[in-house]
Amino acid sequence: MSTTITLRLDDKTYNIFRTLSQRDNRTLSNFIETAALRYIEDSSLIDEAEMTAIRSDKPLEASLKRGRSDAKARKGRFA
Repeated sequence: MSTTITLRLDDKTYNIFRTLSQRDNRTLSNFIETAALRYIEDSSLIDEAEMTAIRSDKPLEASLKRGRSDAKARKGRFA
């Protein structure tokens, strides 16, 4: 089910969003939703180069495994 929200934009920002949504042949609300989801995805996911670097760092890998084990055992304090 969809939820309706109200978003207050200044005229300049509104016109930018409106123009870009028209270029993509999208409704304004769909454009804003898609842009927000892309931002979240881009800022929260690791790209393949970063993942390769993490996997090749053996001390880091060992530390992550210890941390995972400690979390499963509810060992230590977590913030």
